[in-house]
Amino acid sequence: MPTENRILIVDDDDRVRRILSRYLSREGYVVDEAASGEQMRARLAEHSVDLVILDLMLPDTDGLSLARELRRSSEVAIIMLTGKVDPVDRVVGLELGADDYVTKPFDQRELLARVRTVLRRASARETPAEHGWSSARFAGWTLDLVAQVLTSPNGKALDLTSAQFQLISTLALHADRSLSRNEIMQSVSGRSWNPTERGVDVMIAKLRKKLEKDPKAPSLIKTVRGLGYTLAARVELS
Repeated sequence: MPTENRILIVDDDDRVRRILSRYLSREGYVVDEAASGEQMRARLAEHSVDLVILDLMLPDTDGLSLARELRRSSEVAIIMLTGKVDPVDRVVGLELGADDYVTKPFDQRELLARVRTVLRRASARETPAEHGWSSARFAGWTLDLVAQVLTSPNGKALDLTSAQFQLISTLALHADRSLSRNEIMQSVSGRSWNPTERGVDVMIAKLRKKLEKDPKAPSLIKTVRGLGYTLAARVELS
């Protein structure tokens, strides 16, 4: 049984909250509920939680905005609960720092498995610096793996999402080979991803817009036909 992990369910559907709360409580979790972003903030002000199950659509705001808000000040684990199936929507959530997503309608046992996996991963969360390196330099760029900052050749720190930083770090730390889409998604989100989906491609496209002089003719992040992507630059690790 879990060891008193506290979960906050944020969903405006009373039935969904009630079902999830009862089910997760029976599995040994301490469960709180919130029906809006305002209630979520109030619950978090009362005590910390280990995981937020966050609905994408709420009456006073949207789940993506709340995920962004949470990630600015906390490393709390986040599972997005969504009725949307577009992989682009899922990627946006991951880019904002969500750990996983579950599509409605969902199987309670599958959700429980996701909850256990995300909490286990969060308790042993690994940062790029834990590979033994503190920085990586390539093509004039400097990647600070400790402070999690990417600095351009002209000395400007780029505004990257958590997922984008993990993405460029993964490419830099494995610059000696090409990475499949599934390997990239495993590194960024900790879970497998169907390589036929567009999710990784969307993330790469957004990162290219921030790094490449011409995103349509990239010179740094190269596509490897039939496989995935590689960082086409000599990387110096220190």
